[in-house]
Amino acid sequence: MAKIKTEDKELELEDGVPIADTCEQLGVPLSCREGVCGVCRIEVLEGMENLSPKTEKEEEMGLGDNERLACQCKINSGEIKIKF
Repeated sequence: MAKIKTEDKELELEDGVPIADTCEQLGVPLSCREGVCGVCRIEVLEGMENLSPKTEKEEEMGLGDNERLACQCKINSGEIKIKF
């Protein structure tokens, strides 16, 4: 099982699944879910290596090294800690 943590909450999810729904449960706002609007931008404080590589849409958006779009990534395994 993988885990997503914020400063005050944490939720488990299956390895290899998209993180969008779990992030939404933690309070991350989601809108288009297609990597176009950038509403679901998160800062990955720990565990970036546990996420899938950035998608082309994330690269085009010019995200920082520790930023991702929750709608675009999957968690391979392990834990991540996020801020939004």
